[in-house]
Amino acid sequence: MSAVLPVPDQTWDRPAAGVTPPPCRSALAAARVRRRLGLEQAAACAGLEPEDARALEEGRLSRFASPEAALAAAVVYATALGVRGPEARRLAGLPARRRVLSVPMLRRLIALVAFTVAAGTLLWSTAPPRVLRHAPAPAPPPAPVAKPRPAALPAPWQIRVDVYNGTATDGAAARLANEVAGLAYRVGAVTNATRPDYPETRVYFPPGGMAIAERLAEQLGVGTMPLPGGNDPRRLVVIVGAR
Repeated sequence: MSAVLPVPDQTWDRPAAGVTPPPCRSALAAARVRRRLGLEQAAACAGLEPEDARALEEGRLSRFASPEAALAAAVVYATALGVRGPEARRLAGLPARRRVLSVPMLRRLIALVAFTVAAGTLLWSTAPPRVLRHAPAPAPPPAPVAKPRPAALPAPWQIRVDVYNGTATDGAAARLANEVAGLAYRVGAVTNATRPDYPETRVYFPPGGMAIAERLAEQLGVGTMPLPGGNDPRRLVVIVGAR
């Protein structure tokens, strides 16, 4: 029962060239011959005795204990031979089965297709229209604001600087005047201030001279102060203080 049939080739149902198959006594024998199996080999594949296989092929069912035993042996033998489906019906002399749709089945199929089409059409017609929503276009980046260029300051040698000593230390004005001259400014008067108690050194500027005063004050590391008057925007006054 556990033996496995050898895999037949694609021409198992045709006799070998030049060989005339012997006359077959039954459908089982015809199936065995088509597979080019001997009786003993086929019986071994089915787990039967050769005489039992021969009895099945010859239709001698009296060899078996009961009709049920003969039927079971025939099923086992046909299974071992690989007989199934259309071949089994052909060997048994039965017509091939054809799946034919009956008229009621055909009507139900047509009705189902028509219902599906009608339902799809109804859903499509009643569905609310889809509105395509487009994402708003991103706003363009703001244009860079051009910073106004500061007005070009006059060159240091175009500016006159008067230096006054506002302390009791001799030579304080002269030393600072030398430093201012080293920065390429045009040094004017170098003398003492009206009083010697100025606490800090400052650069004083007339109206319109604030920008050049801040430049000089930054170079000297001091602060600035506006003058109460004056009409020359290119004239600065530096008063040396205690610090």
